[in-house]
Amino acid sequence: MLDRIRSLYEDDTPQAHRFRYALLGFDLCTITFVIFTSFIERSQVIVILDAVFGSLILADFVVRVCIAPERGRFLLRLHTWADIVAIVSFLVPVVGDSFGFLRILRTVRLLRTYQLLHRMRQDFRYFRRNEEVILASVNLCVFLFVMTGLIFATQKHINPDIGNYADALYFTVTTLTTTGFGDIILTGDWGRMLSVAVMIFGVTLFLRLLQVLFRPRKVRVACDNCGLILHDADAVHCKHCGETMRIPTEGVV
Repeated sequence: MLDRIRSLYEDDTPQAHRFRYALLGFDLCTITFVIFTSFIERSQVIVILDAVFGSLILADFVVRVCIAPERGRFLLRLHTWADIVAIVSFLVPVVGDSFGFLRILRTVRLLRTYQLLHRMRQDFRYFRRNEEVILASVNLCVFLFVMTGLIFATQKHINPDIGNYADALYFTVTTLTTTGFGDIILTGDWGRMLSVAVMIFGVTLFLRLLQVLFRPRKVRVACDNCGLILHDADAVHCKHCGETMRIPTEGVV
């Protein structure tokens, strides 16, 4: 039984790929739920849904602990602790009901696994042609989401300017783009440190996205001689060693 479950999480089979797509869909549903519920008052329905999401995440977490080859290293990883915080926030809302947004760190780890990336290249032509742009956009969006969630979670009870997730997102975007309207400011030392983090790391990720957007498109084909992976789409020879390249094409586009 445990081997079959491990296969779903780790192997390169059609069933495993479908399972990981389902996990990705569940993660996105969780994130959507966290954002949506930040705009409305808590009700009994939301409390029940919190418990359902928390229980499912807990079950997934327990399974991954059981199949982990090195449990000590697994428990030291960032996404592991992000899951723990998310589980607590769903099952014990009084601890901090808005920390469920940390679930996105698990989503990023899932997107970065070799098996899922390899399958997405096979299944989606658009992803295959624009992988670098998509991943750079995901990195920027994840940063926006995490920083917005942190700001919302730490400021909503002490800052009258942060009433819901949209207020926190608005502040994050205006700070990242250095627009700085000044109509919302974060209070306290932690608030100032979060503002600094948004400005420093956010600009870096934004520039990375611009870089991949405007540079010539590359394709991933390993050179048989030197191993260089990225080449121009119409390359005939490897720029590193001069070896003749045979880059597969999909016809006229």
